[in-house]
Amino acid sequence: MSEPDVGPHHRLEPEDQARADYYALLARLFGSPPDAPLLAAIAASAALVPATPASDDKEAKTVVGAWDSLRAASAAMDAEAAGDEFQALFVGVGRSEVSLYASHYLGPQSGRPLAEIRATLVGLGLARRPGSSEFEDHLSLELETMRMLVAGDAERHPASIAEQRAFCERHLISWAFECCAAILSCPIANYYRPVALFTSSFLALERDSFAIE
Repeated sequence: MSEPDVGPHHRLEPEDQARADYYALLARLFGSPPDAPLLAAIAASAALVPATPASDDKEAKTVVGAWDSLRAASAAMDAEAAGDEFQALFVGVGRSEVSLYASHYLGPQSGRPLAEIRATLVGLGLARRPGSSEFEDHLSLELETMRMLVAGDAERHPASIAEQRAFCERHLISWAFECCAAILSCPIANYYRPVALFTSSFLALERDSFAIE
């Protein structure tokens, strides 16, 4: 995983750097299948250690176990097979097995998810990258938006915790757990099961952390 270029004027705390890196990794995994170097990098990554060894924090322990599962799956996975799985799961022929778009999961009572996230991105001064073919409510793009809000870049400071929480709760947590559950229950999912498990566990920890800020 490459570290976001946050510049000398807004160095991140280690915890926020880690959060940004995990958002970046998940955005990459849901944006395109992992190649061999990425699989090797995940497999070689260090295990997660709870803040306190005797912690009773259920969500933290779940994230630790889910990360171990993803590391092990990455060590065993073949890049070509991962590509085939990504194609079958998220692209398909005519219709994918699992949708990665918020609009698929949020019903009419939620308004117009795509229009709403576009308006939110405009308000944050963010926009879809030129040449991108994905709609803004794609899971990968929403995860990448969270990475940007957490880390900033060479031209913008990280967003406030309030802004991070507002985006995450409204545009990501509101549907991502259901998406991950769909992946976990899909009979053709293999590598993306531990990916979905880690995603769900990580977002649950984020949700709980935002709740106590």
